[in-house]
Amino acid sequence: MVVGLFASVLSARAQLLQVGEELEYDVSFLGISLGRIRIVTEDTLYLSGKPVVKVASFMQSHPAIPFLSLLGVFRSWLDTSAAFTYRFEGWVREGDKPEGYGKYEFDYQRRSLYAEEWEGGQLLIRRTFPIRARLNDGLSILFAARRFARSGKSYRFPTVVRADTTETVIHFTSRREAVRVDALPYPVQTVYFHGRANWTGIYGLTGAFQAWFSDDEARVPIRAQMRVYVGNVTIQLIRWKRAGWQPPPAHTSERP
Repeated sequence: MVVGLFASVLSARAQLLQVGEELEYDVSFLGISLGRIRIVTEDTLYLSGKPVVKVASFMQSHPAIPFLSLLGVFRSWLDTSAAFTYRFEGWVREGDKPEGYGKYEFDYQRRSLYAEEWEGGQLLIRRTFPIRARLNDGLSILFAARRFARSGKSYRFPTVVRADTTETVIHFTSRREAVRVDALPYPVQTVYFHGRANWTGIYGLTGAFQAWFSDDEARVPIRAQMRVYVGNVTIQLIRWKRAGWQPPPAHTSERP
């Protein structure tokens, strides 16, 4: 019965949210690999009586980079629309800083956000904030972008980062581009968008960014360029596991 209900709820989103999907990315700066990011769609379940999709992100810096040490695990419990989140948990160890942990619970019925922040085992924040809109976190915003990648519209996504409510502005476009990544012998057909993170996240992620997602129903992130502490980094798809999917070959002329 539960499986049947989930199948019904997710049927319209099946092309986007697929349990078992694993996407792995290389993060590089000036051609030097800094580390890897792996994004996994883990499970479907109920959270406070609502059907949700649990997703996770695993980040690890390259051990051969002496000035960079980063390890992080983040999880978000998405609405089945992929447009917003109900819960977030994150753990990170960054350089010589104490280990950090954060947990957010979004109660839209009561219009409240419960937040906890810990650092080095010490409680920094434990309180409830009023909210006025459905929200995203630093991980769920990726899936919200996938949801609207082909919309051709601009959105302001209310976003919670480090117990602070701010926003992520994304301008989705109708621009299609052929993009090459090292993992494939052919250019990928993508849809392009750009935006601005009006917040500072893990390893100083902030400011302007641009991205290219696959121009199909899966809308898989293929490549992105973002700003972090060291400068502008390139993030590109290197491995994937998704039933019945391969990056779509480009059918337009390739751009630089």
